[in-house]
Amino acid sequence: MVFNDNSLLTALFGEHDRNLARIEQKLNVSVTARGNRVSVKGGIWRQKATRAVLDELYARLEKGLDVGVGEVDGAIRMAEAMVTEDDGSHSIIDEDTRIQTRRRVITPRSPVQAAYVRALRSHEMVFGLGPAGTGKTFLAVAVGVSMLLEGLVERIVLSRPAVEAGERLGYLPGDLRDKIDPYLRPLYDALHHMLPADQVVRRLGSGEIEVAPVAFMRGRTLADAFVIVDEAQNTSPVQMKMLLTRLGENSRMTVTGDLSQVDLPRGEVSGLADAVEMLDGVPDVGIVYFSHEDVVRHALVTQIVQAYDHRERRRRSKARHDG
Repeated sequence: MVFNDNSLLTALFGEHDRNLARIEQKLNVSVTARGNRVSVKGGIWRQKATRAVLDELYARLEKGLDVGVGEVDGAIRMAEAMVTEDDGSHSIIDEDTRIQTRRRVITPRSPVQAAYVRALRSHEMVFGLGPAGTGKTFLAVAVGVSMLLEGLVERIVLSRPAVEAGERLGYLPGDLRDKIDPYLRPLYDALHHMLPADQVVRRLGSGEIEVAPVAFMRGRTLADAFVIVDEAQNTSPVQMKMLLTRLGENSRMTVTGDLSQVDLPRGEVSGLADAVEMLDGVPDVGIVYFSHEDVVRHALVTQIVQAYDHRERRRRSKARHDG
């Protein structure tokens, strides 16, 4: 491979060639860089996958975008899923799945994330289910912000259950805002990744962005809005029905949650599980399932999710056997 712009190669290869070392380790290839030339040794598929990764990262740098460990791992994950030995094309990122916000350009880091972004843009209602760290909420906020900036919606409404299922706020100190904010902090964090701090404050003040607990959604009709319901596994079926029926004209709703982390009282049905079962197969509803392979946090998080999933499967198997 030959790269034309030498000034980008330091960022492409990484400090002390750590990006190349990571690609070698993950794809089981040998990569040698001399000047602006890179040679790759390995099987045919591994060579093509490596080229696809380097092409994608180099293209990011040409557009002025950052390349870090997350971007390298994401490109590797996409290449592993999309590149084949007989494939003459090396493009692993669909331009339609890139998300432009004020602070950064966000790209999917797994094929499921890419499918999720497409669903968010093509469906009026989307359910994203899977473990922590898979980007369910982050990508939904990113698409919501991009649509707000493009003028496709007039506001973003972010909601999640406060104090998980029970929404019992009275024992917390402070006024209502003080009581609610700790439970909505992950949504604020996501916003600050997409927009400058002053814009987040201004848009929150003007109502262009609203962050509220689930209980505050009752009786409203949300028109011209991008609505995100986070941690929805901790809603009851009654709450979920209330939320889904808030959808107004020219609005979209994304509902995210992890059905393995339900904090409802034992024996109580999760509104998220109930809704997904009921709405599965409805043409205008998109349902996207994430797995541990889509976790984009620290590599140890993936191993933790796998360990919990493995234990849960053993428990279910034992329960069926004992039954």
